[in-house]
Amino acid sequence: MRRFLGTVFLLAALAAIAAGVAGWWWVHQPLRLATPSVDLSIEPGTLPRGVAQSVKDAGVDVNPDLLYAWFRVSGQGRQIKAGSYELESGITPVTLLSKLARGEESLRAVTFVEGWNIRQVRAALAKEDALRQDSRALNDDALMSMLGRPGVHPEGRFFPDTYTFAKGSSDIAVLRRAMRAMDKRLAAAWAQRTPGAAVKTPDEALILASIVEKETGKAADRGMVASVFTNRLRAGMPLQTDPTVIYGLGASFDGNLHKKDLQTDTPWNTYTRSGLPPTPIAMPGKPSLLAAVQPPESKALYFVARGDGTSQFSGSLDEHNRAVNKYQRNRP
Repeated sequence: MRRFLGTVFLLAALAAIAAGVAGWWWVHQPLRLATPSVDLSIEPGTLPRGVAQSVKDAGVDVNPDLLYAWFRVSGQGRQIKAGSYELESGITPVTLLSKLARGEESLRAVTFVEGWNIRQVRAALAKEDALRQDSRALNDDALMSMLGRPGVHPEGRFFPDTYTFAKGSSDIAVLRRAMRAMDKRLAAAWAQRTPGAAVKTPDEALILASIVEKETGKAADRGMVASVFTNRLRAGMPLQTDPTVIYGLGASFDGNLHKKDLQTDTPWNTYTRSGLPPTPIAMPGKPSLLAAVQPPESKALYFVARGDGTSQFSGSLDEHNRAVNKYQRNRP
């Protein structure tokens, strides 16, 4: 009898060892995917058994009961985090669980470029298939209300940068991050303003910075561009900057600025109206924000493009006209 029981225990032990070896082998074997990579979405509150089934439903050839058992045995099943994941060929049960427990989501990215206007920002978001398009049906006013800024014009309110997001994220969430980033950058710039700045509020600084952004061809000229507009504001001169006129024309701008456009009054026409326009005209980057509040001292009131991306700055109209003849009209 004792010999029989010993044999039974031995066989049980061998079976347990065999099962353990088989289990170790299985958790380290690559899982078969329906495609080279599959997208897995785990909703908040999903229990480990549901996660195992979601993995199966996403296109992974795996027994969900076996996968769930692995989640339990590992002790990490409760650490699995909700999110969007990309599972690639070669992933094993071990690396899968590690990815889910660490929350290593599959991230995409969208870039907002310095000088873009709100139409370009929204178009960039609309092209991102991985984003949930919650703002598509909203006009600008409704969008800003959704972002908690009712009555605020959206132009220039988002900081130009690259923003990562998980697949299935809301486009509004991306815009909210960009808006908070601009709030932070603008506040930091405003805190560093110098006595020479002509802008009186952070909003005025944002507006001027957007003009500097659009008027600067070379980074080295940014400070002097800001200085010209600062000097004009202090002297009560119209800013007379083409990008504001173009912005006021909106979708009707055909790519060429005509004399009649400069004479057509809009709130953004800085030829027909003095002072700053009512809103920014684009998204300024950090250097333009700083230039608007830290303009270098100069007597420059005019500038003209040299044709190589740089500008020629002048302190008088006669000097400016000579520069225009030289660089724009090819006259000596």
